[in-house]
Amino acid sequence: MPGLLDTLLGQEPAVATLRRALAVDKVHHAYVFDGPDGVGKEMAAFGLAQALLCERRGTTVEGARGLFGPEPPTVFPTTEACGTCSACTRSLLRPGEKRPVHPDLVVLERGLYEASQIGRRTPETQDISVDQVRTLVLARAAFGPHEGRAKVFIIRRAEELGISAANALLKTLEEPGNRVHFLLLSSVPDRLLPTIRSRTQRLRFAPLPAATVALILEKEGKSKEDALRLSARSEGSLARARQLGDPAATATRDEFVARARDALRQNSILPALAIAEEGKKEKAELAVLLDALAIAFAEEGRSAALAGEGDAADRASVCFSRVLRATRELDRNASPQLTVEALFLELRG
Repeated sequence: MPGLLDTLLGQEPAVATLRRALAVDKVHHAYVFDGPDGVGKEMAAFGLAQALLCERRGTTVEGARGLFGPEPPTVFPTTEACGTCSACTRSLLRPGEKRPVHPDLVVLERGLYEASQIGRRTPETQDISVDQVRTLVLARAAFGPHEGRAKVFIIRRAEELGISAANALLKTLEEPGNRVHFLLLSSVPDRLLPTIRSRTQRLRFAPLPAATVALILEKEGKSKEDALRLSARSEGSLARARQLGDPAATATRDEFVARARDALRQNSILPALAIAEEGKKEKAELAVLLDALAIAFAEEGRSAALAGEGDAADRASVCFSRVLRATRELDRNASPQLTVEALFLELRG
């Protein structure tokens, strides 16, 4: 069974950088994996963690006795995880779970833990709290690995670190313990504190080629036609392609567009404000809903233009532009709910 880094497609430069670091045993103590959502940053992070934790990497394992005598010994290259030892298998996420079971691989993410688990009275709703950093990082990073080879902290959506949480993390990033590594994942790394960025090494993950997205979708069971169609709209993100091809997600998008269009036709502002509650969704999910609304306005404008209805085409074009602007504001870390409220006030004119 190959290591996780061996199965990552479309990110050869980033993987080559990590393999070079593993080969000379010079893995940096803290990385920022920078790139769009759904392009393999998290898979690379778990792959690097797996290699760091692998019990057999760089060791010689005696071959089993075969029909014609002992088989030659197996040497696992320094750059590779064996993929089969206990550490390798426990470093992977099990189906339906968001945290691995290996005690030396710790995942941080907003809302991943119950409030009581990290010493809070209320759930994390806006950011990764200082309580999570204190409980999961500061209380552990000063000590060596529990089982031996390394201790790895993976921080999903690291731009969501609160100011207090980021400041609490700084000292450990500056003076990490022996064999302690931090892997910060972010689609918007410029939102990280400059002091965090200065203590980490940035590794870029590019959007995936459409052909790579299509290949993965076909392996997952999509027809070639569907895989090509979805990859063309994926913007290089496998996560986006999967969501576009998910019937339940499609129904959710269609429902959102229908409710939004209906709210804009009402005399009262209340239905539009109710739509703004969608701003409480995860930002990536909200962006997909707004994309669907933008596409609906684009199609409306095209149909009006073909029918010679110039005024209707112009109105649809303005609405399309306003939705795209709201999406860009989300990318710049604007408040999701306030962004959607402002958008619908604008769309009502």
